[in-house]
Amino acid sequence: MAIDEKAVERLLLQAEIADFLYREADLLDQRRYTEWLDLLADDYEYSVPLRMNVKFDETDEREQTRAGSEICWFDEGKDTVSLRVDQLMTGVHWAEEPVSRVSHLVTNVRVESVQPPEVEVSCRFLVYRNRVADETDFLVGRRTDRLRRVDGGWQVCRRQLLLDQSVLLAKNLSIFV
Repeated sequence: MAIDEKAVERLLLQAEIADFLYREADLLDQRRYTEWLDLLADDYEYSVPLRMNVKFDETDEREQTRAGSEICWFDEGKDTVSLRVDQLMTGVHWAEEPVSRVSHLVTNVRVESVQPPEVEVSCRFLVYRNRVADETDFLVGRRTDRLRRVDGGWQVCRRQLLLDQSVLLAKNLSIFV
């Protein structure tokens, strides 16, 4: 039986990407934000559009707001993300005192396209947060990442999250989703 080398390469790439995303999630869960920032490219773009309740025939046009031109939960670059990390690391962030306990789950990882040195990846996520005694949040949705191979590793250069909630029930978004 002949080995399909392209299929093997694709499986190895898929496993490498999934491992990268799992390690990234662990860094966030462990509040190792400085190490996490190193995984973001200098031209990193991060957006979390608002989800809208629309009629069936309007889903393509209006189901979510558009980054860059409409209001979003987040529409920022690495500089702003770095400032958020700096603020969290002061230890006097009102929404993170006491700190939240967070678990990022990443699943259904698929490599959608490969254009070296970048790959487009889709996945589903679930972020669980518990803080104080009884504040619990679940953030669920799908994510599209553009990763770039740099010096034998990967960096995230673009990330778009689509939350499955049209109304955010969490008191704040002080954690990185």
